[in-house]
Amino acid sequence: MIATIRASACAMLLSATVAAAEDAASLVGVVTAAEPQTQLMSMVLINQAIDRGVPTRILLCGPAGDIALSDAPDTATAPQPPRGASPQGLLKAAIEKGATVEVCAIYLPGKGADAAALIEGVGVAEPPAMAEALLERSARVWSF
Repeated sequence: MIATIRASACAMLLSATVAAAEDAASLVGVVTAAEPQTQLMSMVLINQAIDRGVPTRILLCGPAGDIALSDAPDTATAPQPPRGASPQGLLKAAIEKGATVEVCAIYLPGKGADAAALIEGVGVAEPPAMAEALLERSARVWSF
């Protein structure tokens, strides 16, 4: 019963989120969650928006930045049920579809690393440009 309720709630969230994205001129997905399941669901929803033609920018901060590392932790790369996808795998799919992906400007210095630690297609956010994207009136901002 509880699993059915959760599945139904998740389906409703996906439907409402995708419908809202279809009306947006652009999407900025901000992912900060440490939990692999939340990271994966954020990538599922973001990819749904991209598939509907919404120009998308993804900002990864804090623990979520780890999914952009070349040497990512297992939590970012391990397949998860029900389809065996991983947060990093779906992040790469978003990049291949044209999403702009960046880690927070303070993420790499906080790790003692530089941009060479990131997978191909991921850059470092410039605060003025990211603020502009977040403030754009026609943009939707999703935070996970």
